[in-house]
Parts: sequence; C-alpha cells; structure tokens
Amino acid sequence: MKRVNAIGQTCPIPVIMTKKALKEIEKGVVEVSVDNIISKENIEKFAKEQGFKSTSRTENDIFYVTIEKTLIKANENEEKKENIVVVIASDKMGEGADELGETLMKVFIYTLGEMEQLPNTILLYNKGVLLASKVENTVKDLKALEERGVEILSCGACANFYHVENEIKVGTITNMYNIINKQLKASKVIRP
Repeated sequence: MKRVNAIGQTCPIPVIMTKKALKEIEKGVVEVSVDNIISKENIEKFAKEQGFKSTSRTENDIFYVTIEKTLIKANENEEKKENIVVVIASDKMGEGADELGETLMKVFIYTLGEMEQLPNTILLYNKGVLLASKVENTVKDLKALEERGVEILSCGACANFYHVENEIKVGTITNMYNIINKQLKASKVIRP
C-alpha cells in the first residue's frame, strides 16, 4: 500500500498528490490522509472520475481515503485530443476580494500544469499579460507549461499599455488578429 500524507495541504494539492501517487503504481492501493472534508470529497470524486473504487474512514479528525487502482486497458482513459485554448484576461480569477482572486489565478495556472491533458495555447491579454512578466510564481508555472509544449502568447498592445513589453519572461508577444484566430480555430475555449 502506498501512503500519501496530505494533512495541512489545501485544495487542489491533495488531489494532485493523489494523482501522482496513483501514476507511480501500475495497480494496487493508495491511502491518502487529509484533515478536511473538502479534500476528502475531492479525492473521492477524482478516484471515481478515474474509474477507481474508493472507501474512506475517519480517525481523530483525520480522513483516510483508500483508492484501489486496477489495470486500465491502453487508451481506455485517453481523451480525444482537442485544440484547447485558455484565455486569461486578468491577473485575478473571479469577482470579489483582489487577494483571493490573485491566489485563485496562481492556483489555476499551477493546477493547469498538473493536468494530463494540456491546452494547446494560453492567451494572455489585458492584465493577464502581468502573469507572464510581473508575477514570479505564475511565470515559473507558465514556463513549465511552455516546456511541455503549451504555446504562451501575450497581447502586444496590452504589454505596451502596462509598460511590460520588455519584461515578458515566458512565451511570445502576439496581436489581436492572432488572439481571435486562435479562439476561432479552438475546439474548446476556457476562460477562468
């Protein structure tokens, strides 16, 4: 049995740790320990989505989720390769408190890099260009995505507006024509 201690970790780290542990074994059992109900439920949902059985128990306010991994036939869980484009128009995710929005965006980009299926392209425009220049955590995560083959494009007019045209640290500068063209050719466009 492979054990994963995700106690003290916040969403989505326990799911990512679980995913990595399951990937390391061909078949067998992974037991994940977490200290909050949300993480427990997210791990159970993840296991179900992957087609694995899971059970859980609680001891001293710690949740233990046991996942049984069985052999999967080749290509059984492979998704059809789509032309996915992620469009990011802000350095924050959602409406509300700026601090929360900034944290959510950082977690979104980090988690995107942990996914099996990656987007083909990430388009950054308006304040989104700051993620490729000023925000060090996201620059690092965007570079990791780029190394895995994801095209990172920042709007040139936006970079000029925010005076970061010489500070873009990942990807390349593009224009509105290309931004529109990438979205029109996409099979799926995701906007966090």
